[in-house]
Amino acid sequence: MRIATFNLENLDDRPARAPGLEERLPILRPQLERLEADVICLQEIAAQPQSARKHAPRSFRALDRLIEGTAYAGFHRAASRLKDREGPLDVHNLVILSRPPIAAYRQYWHDLVAPPHYTLATAAPPVSAPEPIGWDRPVLHAEIDLAGGRRLHVFNLHLRAPLAAFIAGQKEGEFTWRSVAGWAEGFFLAAIKRNGQALEARLAVERVLDAEPAALIAVLGDMNAEMREMPLRILRGAEEDTANGALAGRVLVPLERAVPQSQRYSVLHAGQPLMLDHVLVSRSLLAHFRKVEIHNEGLEDEVVGYALAHGSPETFHAPVVAEFEL
Repeated sequence: MRIATFNLENLDDRPARAPGLEERLPILRPQLERLEADVICLQEIAAQPQSARKHAPRSFRALDRLIEGTAYAGFHRAASRLKDREGPLDVHNLVILSRPPIAAYRQYWHDLVAPPHYTLATAAPPVSAPEPIGWDRPVLHAEIDLAGGRRLHVFNLHLRAPLAAFIAGQKEGEFTWRSVAGWAEGFFLAAIKRNGQALEARLAVERVLDAEPAALIAVLGDMNAEMREMPLRILRGAEEDTANGALAGRVLVPLERAVPQSQRYSVLHAGQPLMLDHVLVSRSLLAHFRKVEIHNEGLEDEVVGYALAHGSPETFHAPVVAEFEL
């Protein structure tokens, strides 16, 4: 069984988008087919309204076009949804495609961790009362049926990028701040959001392990963080952090360690290779692990691409796929 993660970066078919979907399909489809995945976690999938009516149901039209004619077209599907009603978000949805049946799925979006409250220090006009700091996206959890009555628990994550969150009255443009103080507070809020998402995912994993200590668990996605950063430490629960060997069975193991250091990156940022897309597995699933691949041969530098390449059809994330003998 091959289990993969791939951030498709704003997969959409809206006419105003540049590049258009027709330009992206010949680039992205071969990457998906090369993965030969049995289960794949996708991030940044847009959903399109099915009519011009307000609050019309949305569908994954662009994703359907992308997988049309591939093996993935017949896969079972789980997807994230709005917090307050049924149906997907406009953008940045999480999707899990699975060859084996999906027995059940759900999302966690402040179901296990309440939004912390915080009083902004630099907002203009000033605020005097604390406000809830909510996550930008949920965690998607699917239970996949395997042979012999076993289940594979797959968690699809897209953690917030380390970009300063919005502070009222502190921005001059999309990326331009009025003050260092405003930017610093926005960066602080972004860290709360990103680490909070990781905490909620870890608590969801803990619930699975409480019920089934030998559960087969894979946590995949665009974590927007490298291994030693706080979100990954929260997700992994390593012995060096808990200082308790009795908890070793609950550690999540990063499979990228099986790749040579020189090839261990999923993003190029200003010439620096970064490993931001991860596959973490439980000890029980690790017993079945055979190999992992990072398809970064054609990866372009995201800073150069965004600055110089007008409407690049590529994604600046490399897909990661792990193979297991199940």
